[in-house]
Amino acid sequence: MVQRGRLRTAGLGSCVGVVIFDAWARIAGLAHVMLPAAPGPGSGSPAKYAATAVPWLVQQICQMGGCTGRLQAKLAGGAQMFASTGMSDFMRVGPRNVEAVLAALAAVGIPVASQDVGGQVGRTIEFDVQTERLWVRTARGQTYCI
Repeated sequence: MVQRGRLRTAGLGSCVGVVIFDAWARIAGLAHVMLPAAPGPGSGSPAKYAATAVPWLVQQICQMGGCTGRLQAKLAGGAQMFASTGMSDFMRVGPRNVEAVLAALAAVGIPVASQDVGGQVGRTIEFDVQTERLWVRTARGQTYCI
């Protein structure tokens, strides 16, 4: 979703909330990334996958008047929700999502302004487009701004 007010997503466990914004134009987009890449063509919303969410958000923001040279990102989530002992790479969904989002942002030249990723706790995030603040509320009841 792309807009000029507030953007919010809940239930970020291993998922990553990616906010891309143009501070000058006061436009932002948010994707709730569930997996690093789509399992195949036509696999649903591009916002669900890191590899497609970032380019899709950039396109949407630019269509609303944003400029690629001014874009920045903030992200949160990517928790390791499963026990890590003897775990296969397949079960490292949170860390793989974070790695994929960071790679997708780097591929299009968008710097990361701040991030709150990893750990073992779920999050809800809300981004205020006017103040550029990303509020994080953890499943343990902590609230803070990044």
